[in-house]
Amino acid sequence: MASTEHAPSYAHLEFDTPLYRTAVAQFDQAVPYADVADGVAERLRYPERSVIVGCPVRLDSGQRAVFPGYRVQHSSVLGPTKGGVRYDPHVSLGECAALAVWMTWKCALLRLPYGGAKGGVRCDPRAMSRAELERLTRRFTSELLPFIGPQEDIPAPDMATNEQTMAWMMDTYSMQRGHAVPEIVTGKPISIGGSVFRHEATGAGVVMVIARACERLGWRLSEQRCVVQGFGNVGGIAAQELVDRGALVIGVADHSGGVWDPAGLDIPTMSQYALEHRSLEGWEVGTRISNEELLELDCDILVLAAREDQIHGDNAHRLRCRMIAEGANGPTSLEADAVLRERGIPVLPDILTNAGGVTVSYFEWVQDLGRLFWGRDEIRAKLAEKLNDAFDRVWEIGGEKGISLRTAALVAGIREVGAALDARGLYP
Repeated sequence: MASTEHAPSYAHLEFDTPLYRTAVAQFDQAVPYADVADGVAERLRYPERSVIVGCPVRLDSGQRAVFPGYRVQHSSVLGPTKGGVRYDPHVSLGECAALAVWMTWKCALLRLPYGGAKGGVRCDPRAMSRAELERLTRRFTSELLPFIGPQEDIPAPDMATNEQTMAWMMDTYSMQRGHAVPEIVTGKPISIGGSVFRHEATGAGVVMVIARACERLGWRLSEQRCVVQGFGNVGGIAAQELVDRGALVIGVADHSGGVWDPAGLDIPTMSQYALEHRSLEGWEVGTRISNEELLELDCDILVLAAREDQIHGDNAHRLRCRMIAEGANGPTSLEADAVLRERGIPVLPDILTNAGGVTVSYFEWVQDLGRLFWGRDEIRAKLAEKLNDAFDRVWEIGGEKGISLRTAALVAGIREVGAALDARGLYP
């Protein structure tokens, strides 16, 4: 829960949800170490803009349905806002607000000229056809036209959205403008201005951060036993990157459940199977276990690449890992953070660990604006440089202040945004 001193300010606003309170509570824990003015801190507790739209869509059956859509822009002080679009039955204004707040700190921590945003549509994408998803995407984009733009707010893929979704968004926006505007979205196909290495960036970035942490801790990554919760764009690629670096991946899970083999899993074959079957359901090699059992496996590194609130007060004391890496946004609750800190289990926080995606999205945006494109090796090297610099700053703040890596990462991000707000002042 957020501190009672600040809770009354936003407790009755529409985005006040448990996840948003978690985001604000984390902020309140970090602010005392960030050395920002009280007025600046108060401004950063609130999104700049929260939008709810209705998206009428003609279904394949001929019927019409209206889906609620959301877009929250938290801070534009450093530049245009940036953030994903998700399709999920549980999308809400509060969820988008919390994720937008975290995106602000993530962009600032990586020193990208962006603020945080998040959006989505409340729907069940698995129950919708490709044609229905296209019509939904185009209508949602049309509803957001007054609020998005290459210098205002730049969407990207998130849960249940992908390159094709971004292509539809880019085309819809471009048709309204009368010319191609590839820089309106990132994470789109290479054929229309997407960047090489964008698809792999988040998962690869997770492992870059893990590797840097292992260096600091004196561990050999090639000797670690790893478990990966989530086997999609982030977790699947992170698992492969871990294997490529010599680590042993002994457990993975997706929405169909988990698979465990203490001798190590065949990640390349599993990835191909998941791509063909859209999940690991039916995979028969290894021991089938539940997601809950997977989280409690004996391992060295636990990668959380599924969704929010996976580690909480009820299960944090049962974990048997030596380190956690957050590939997803908000997978660890405040109560769990306290338990893990007491147990001496370091948590590589989401705003640092999964920042590879937004960093390469920034590279894509820059390439689109300049109409000049870079190669895979150059982008991978630039990403590693950005993540290593951010990690080193977080590690130093944590050691200097005696605080967790999560709080240290928040402090680094808050300082960047706070300095910009202080310099720009209050208008009018």
